Amino acid sequence: MEKERSVLVVFPHPDDEAFGVSGTIATHVKNGTPVTYACLTLGEMGRNMGNPPFTNRENLPKIRKEELKEAARVLGIQDLRMLGYRDKTIEFEDEEKLANKMLEVIEEVNPSLIITFYPGYSVHPDHDATGAAVVRAVEKMPADVRPTLHCVAFSNNCVDEIGEPDILNDISPVTKIKLAAIQAHRSQTEQMFIGMEEKLKDQDPQVMKWINNERFWTYKFDK
Repeated sequence: MEKERSVLVVFPHPDDEAFGVSGTIATHVKNGTPVTYACLTLGEMGRNMGNPPFTNRENLPKIRKEELKEAARVLGIQDLRMLGYRDKTIEFEDEEKLANKMLEVIEEVNPSLIITFYPGYSVHPDHDATGAAVVRAVEKMPADVRPTLHCVAFSNNCVDEIGEPDILNDISPVTKIKLAAIQAHRSQTEQMFIGMEEKLKDQDPQVMKWINNERFWTYKFDK
């Protein structure tokens, strides 16, 4: 993994950073690269309240905010930004205003690398809208100063339509950090870990492959 000037991660929900990219984030932090995480919402419309439930709809945003802060602490992210948008509404935001907000963050952070979702190939409307806003923001920049854009995709048709990922990161040296970041989002992941506990203990090949390999597509701009 190349040393970057700085990395900006942009996702819509608490825990988006944990599953697919937390090993990559932890590796950049270990390399001494500053990482900023801009999280658009607090995931207040999430359906999971813990299992057994330990919160309710009214208190879920407070719980998820603290979980996000803990995940950032585990990963070593010192610049965590909660942008205050509402969960499940990103697709309805004014596209130009959202892109300009993303551009404002990009220009302030001045990253050499941005990590976000690949628009159209990341399943959830908030994911796609966030990725699209970041792409539009970077397109507004002169081509010679644009940061590299690494996108996460996991829709069933992503490989068929955009090809194989060109970035594959083996994050096995920081597996424990990644698992701790996922577990920090307790309200969303506690039940999942109950089901995975034995497989993790036995180093099940399928589970370890899913955990230790993080894949990205480098976004190609037309001009």
